[in-house]
Amino acid sequence: MQLGIRLVATFVCFLFFGPAVQGQLSSNARISVITCGPGTDLYATFGHSAFRVQDPANGFDVVYNYGTFNFNTPNFYMKFARGKLLYSLSRQRFEDFLYAYQLENRWVKEQLLQLSEHQKNELFRFLETNYEPRNRDYKYDFLFNNCSTKIPGVLTNVLEDQLQFREDHLENPYTFRELIHQYLDTNSWSSLGIDLALGAVIDRKAGVLEHMFLPDYVFRQLEHSFLGKKPLVTRERSILESNGNQHGGYFTSSPAFWLLLALMFTVAISYIDFKNGSRSRALDSLLFFATGAVGLFMVFLWFFTDHTATAWNFNLLWACPFNLALAVYLVRKHGEPRQMPSFLLVLMGMLLLAPLFWLLGIQAFSPLVAIVWLALALRYAFLYQYYKSPTTPRS
Repeated sequence: MQLGIRLVATFVCFLFFGPAVQGQLSSNARISVITCGPGTDLYATFGHSAFRVQDPANGFDVVYNYGTFNFNTPNFYMKFARGKLLYSLSRQRFEDFLYAYQLENRWVKEQLLQLSEHQKNELFRFLETNYEPRNRDYKYDFLFNNCSTKIPGVLTNVLEDQLQFREDHLENPYTFRELIHQYLDTNSWSSLGIDLALGAVIDRKAGVLEHMFLPDYVFRQLEHSFLGKKPLVTRERSILESNGNQHGGYFTSSPAFWLLLALMFTVAISYIDFKNGSRSRALDSLLFFATGAVGLFMVFLWFFTDHTATAWNFNLLWACPFNLALAVYLVRKHGEPRQMPSFLLVLMGMLLLAPLFWLLGIQAFSPLVAIVWLALALRYAFLYQYYKSPTTPRS
């Protein structure tokens, strides 16, 4: 699974080309679904899914992997940011595939599918046809079209009405955001970035089958799937174990530390300004520029990209893009507009709506942004009082 909040600097993907596989599978061939555990890098946080085709009689063992892309794609960064990057089906020897996960200390599990010889060959031909250069690329979508959703999609395409996904194994379906957070540390830059970038559209309950945008839930669903009256999965086994020695970072490198530091700095400067009847231009310009820039990026993700999960982002209630223009005024010593108190009241009203939207279940926010809200509320209140003072210069 891939998601781009720390942008593409953390992405390390390769296109693998395995040995050519032609003709029919032998009667002893096996097809399975491979599920891989999470890794420490952002691109690996949610795990991975792939198909494995083994045919000892013909001497090959191949993984078909829908989770790869070409890093050398022209305008790679812009296409990635705009959600226009094409992902590809790659083919690779299983031993090479497994070695990469061993190096990353990630577990790998396998579910052997109970297919007839005809069904195995139909699935094999589908994957081979999909691997052809004209067919292998697809438009990636984090929630609805990724390496994990491809697994049930391919199986449904090949097995059609014979395949039945039972939907009674999840007692409490989660929202998309809750599902994402099962793999994230709340006090991490990746978690904060994801919550800032993704909008209210991911705060609805995901259907049971929609849970399969995550590899773990593909694994669980296949355990409750049938071909006619027989289980789809005939055997499960662990191929690679993780030793679990994955340590978190230091608190001083976490977003909570830096946001709390910024809050304390805002409190201290605001107190000094209040005592002296002055205003810190540096603090105000920095505060308004930062929130305005974040808001502008959210607008870009919502309106100018193909990402489906970034729409209706109510983080804009506190990260107002118009703060960028206000930062220009606030950096000056004198000459702020007369409408400043009114504009500050609007900003305070929008800021109050954010926790209200959270309480009403319209959108869930990162708990870390509450620290930002406190800093903004304090500074907005101070600036309102400052500009209402009759001694403050006006333009």
